[in-house]
Amino acid sequence: MCTLEKRGNIFFLTLTGTDEHRLNPNLIDSIRAALHTVRSEVTSSSSSALITTAQGKFFSNGYDLKWALVDKGARLQLISKKFRSLVSDLINLPVPTIAAITGHASAAGFVFALCHDYIMMRKDRGFLYMSDLDIGFQIPIWFSPLLKCKVGSPAVWREVVLKATKLTGDMAVERGIVDSAYDGVEETVEAAVKLGEELVRRKWDGKVYAGCRKTLYVELLNKLGTDETVGDYGDDEPNKKTLSKL
Repeated sequence: MCTLEKRGNIFFLTLTGTDEHRLNPNLIDSIRAALHTVRSEVTSSSSSALITTAQGKFFSNGYDLKWALVDKGARLQLISKKFRSLVSDLINLPVPTIAAITGHASAAGFVFALCHDYIMMRKDRGFLYMSDLDIGFQIPIWFSPLLKCKVGSPAVWREVVLKATKLTGDMAVERGIVDSAYDGVEETVEAAVKLGEELVRRKWDGKVYAGCRKTLYVELLNKLGTDETVGDYGDDEPNKKTLSKL
């Protein structure tokens, strides 16, 4: 699942193991529990930051569709509901957040990374990939305000969503999706720690920080509570096509 460790004023949330870190109810609940711990330990008299990273080849390969698509929608809607709650937790978290992407981040895994304030990525391996189009899966409506908040160019929105381009670290930096890219895992995490320490030294009020973030993402937050536009709800055939590509 995941672990949470605190080193000084920086929390490290790590997706553990060597699997694809696909987002299912168990993993999402584990991440949310870690964020709840961060929230409970942050006080008005201390400044902190959160770094999220992952072990193995993947940062996250998106929803656990093999588990979700066996019942024509109910499981997928459960994952969607829990994931939207996780996104809300991140946006409301009273500390700066940094994603240190040391492997592939696809579909909802890409979105999970985008929900952090800063993104750092290794450039020697791994890519960002909105795979939905390639696997025959329509993206949920609430992805749109997030992409528009995080990615400044309509040309890049098109490249990410309508061309399903696999973006390396350098490509993602060039397109303004990732803040910086590094030669390997250690360099990426070290850069995230350096940034985290710089942010901690600013000694911002966490409640104010979270409030500013919520203002930036108000359109996204308004969509999170009710949007269930996820997956295929017709006959079984689209789901079979999707499963065949996983």
